[in-house]
Amino acid sequence: MSLPVVITIDGPSGSGKGTVAGLLAEHLQWHLLDSGALYRVLALAAEKHAVALTDEAALEALAMALDVQFVQQRIIFEDSDITEAIRTVAVGANASKIATLPGVRSGLLRRQHDFRQPPGLVADGRDMGTVVFKDAPLKVFLTANAEERARRRYLQLKEQGEAVTLSSLLEEIRARDERDTNRAIAPLKPAEDAIILDSTAMTIEQVLERILSEVAVRSLTGQVE
Repeated sequence: MSLPVVITIDGPSGSGKGTVAGLLAEHLQWHLLDSGALYRVLALAAEKHAVALTDEAALEALAMALDVQFVQQRIIFEDSDITEAIRTVAVGANASKIATLPGVRSGLLRRQHDFRQPPGLVADGRDMGTVVFKDAPLKVFLTANAEERARRRYLQLKEQGEAVTLSSLLEEIRARDERDTNRAIAPLKPAEDAIILDSTAMTIEQVLERILSEVAVRSLTGQVE
C-alpha cells in the first residue's frame, strides 16, 4: 500500500527547523509534525499527571496515549493550547532528558507515524530522517553555529518575558548538543542522503526557498511513496 510523501527537517535546537517546517507545510498545504514538540508535550503531560521523569514505563504508556494535535501551527493538548507553555527553558530541559529513554522513544514512534496522512507530511525533529521516516524522498539537516542559535533563542525567550542570559543559553545549547549527538538511541546526525543547510547567515525565507527548489526538482507535490 502506498504511503503519503514525507519531507524531513532535522537539526539542533535553534537552527530554525520548526519555523521552516511550519512555513513549508503551510506552503504545500501538507500536514505538520513537530516531533520535538511531542517530547515537550510529554514532559508537560508528565508534570500534569504526576509522572516522574525517571519512570520509563509510565512515561511510555503516557506517550502512547498522548492527546495532541497540530492545528495551524498551534499545539493542542487535551483541548488546551499549550504552544507557548511548552517553550520554556525548564520544559525543554525535561524533554531532552526523557528523550534519552528507549521506552519514551518507542511510545512516541507510533504517534509520529500516525501523522503521515495525505496529501503529505513535513516532519521536523532530530531523528526524522535517520529513524522515523527513513524512506522520505527529501531529507534536510538544518544547522547553525551555537552562538547564532543561542542568540535566536535569547530573543525568542525575552519576547516571551523569560528572565534569561545569552551566556547561560549558549552553555545550555552546547550541553544539549553534546547530549543529543552522543546519546546511544537515535543520536542527532544528518541522514546519509540528507541535504545539509547551514542557516547561520541565512534568513528563514532563503532557507524555505532552498528547500522548495529541492521539492520542485524532485516533483514531490502530490507524489506518493
